[in-house]
Amino acid sequence: MFDALAEKVQSAIEKIGRKGRIDEETLNKGLREIKLALLEADVNYKVVNKFIKDIREKALGAKVTRGVNAAQQLVKIVYDELVETLGGEGTKLSLKSKPAVILLIGLQGSGKTTTAAKLANYLKKQGKKVLMTSADVYRPAAMLQLKKLGDQIGVPVFLEEGEKDAVKIAEDALKKAKEEGYDVLIVDTAGRLHVDEELLEEARRIKEKVTPDETLFVIDAMTGQEAVNIAKSFDEAVGMTGIIVTKMDSDARGGVALSVKGVTGKPIKFAGVGEKVDQFEPFYPDRVASRILGMGDIVSLVEKAQEVIDEREALSMQEKLLSGEFTLEDFRQQLKMIQRLGPLHQIIRMIPGLGSQKMLKQLQQVIDDKKLKRIEAIINSMTPEERRDHTIINASRKRRIARGSGTSVKEVDALLKQFAQAKLAMKQMKKMRKKMAKKGGGFPFPFI
Repeated sequence: MFDALAEKVQSAIEKIGRKGRIDEETLNKGLREIKLALLEADVNYKVVNKFIKDIREKALGAKVTRGVNAAQQLVKIVYDELVETLGGEGTKLSLKSKPAVILLIGLQGSGKTTTAAKLANYLKKQGKKVLMTSADVYRPAAMLQLKKLGDQIGVPVFLEEGEKDAVKIAEDALKKAKEEGYDVLIVDTAGRLHVDEELLEEARRIKEKVTPDETLFVIDAMTGQEAVNIAKSFDEAVGMTGIIVTKMDSDARGGVALSVKGVTGKPIKFAGVGEKVDQFEPFYPDRVASRILGMGDIVSLVEKAQEVIDEREALSMQEKLLSGEFTLEDFRQQLKMIQRLGPLHQIIRMIPGLGSQKMLKQLQQVIDDKKLKRIEAIINSMTPEERRDHTIINASRKRRIARGSGTSVKEVDALLKQFAQAKLAMKQMKKMRKKMAKKGGGFPFPFI
């Protein structure tokens, strides 16, 4: 998401920056490009007009800071406006009741049921005791789907199969949550293919009976501007405290995320970033703005690493790297650690200096998850002895490994050559580290 928008915004800023200073003519040309990019991304036209107006005023009125060029100054202004458009500082869930109730509303097909499970999984990881229920009495598959997802993440689901009153199901679930000491109750409501009074009335009645701490509208990033108008209709009729955007990992143009706060006044609180139940995260406007401008998002990358990589495992790997005892077996483990972080292109765009669209295009040949899979397949086809000592791999062994991994001898050769070069570099780093230690200095690398 945002790729096309990011490329055009970054290009426009770069053109302005080449002039060396921000004059009105150059700025207007650049802002026209940014405006067109935003409109093509399906951002609400009122939001676009305000965004461009605010940037123009701030850019022309900005004091020139010594040592800061025009492009850097404009990036800061655009960044601040993007953060504001996306929701400012962002807001956390407000769960003050015991149990706290979260009501999910929205149209059918927006991903409410899956989002209920993702949110439950997220809260469970925060140490909350969570109960889910489905108040969708029109689509039996919704109840079964929620039950299956609940079993998958280890979160109980309260169901009253055969009950036709959605309000009663929600009330009974809340009663159970109180009796059994749950911290949070998540209520998944019914959806329709379009907004109608019956749908809104049922949502209003459920809300009135369970008095939720949070009423979150689930919106599909792929549906574009129409979804934002629907969100506004729900807010006016039912009232909501925030929004969850699903399919943020898609190739959607980004109009929903950039429009919804300006149109509804309600913040995006979470984003679904993949199909898996753990691909769900709080929405941070500043981090999203950084990614759009190619500035990276190192905070999210560190958080993701802490979540999926065991600290002891990482320290053990670091010791092996520094000792020079790194083997192909260890390399395979390192590949698995990297893959746990997610697709390579997503990881790269979080690294400051590598997140720009220009840099991503240059790295496209290298950033290839399929290549990692092929490397892993090659190592898997080796015997334990070969993985411990790659120097014993001769021509016949290479042919066997290539056949077993479905690759070529050339690919096996390339991997062994790269691994040998990496080991040599590690040995040189080890020697340098020892010299620095003797002199009483630290090693000039951030990871040691």
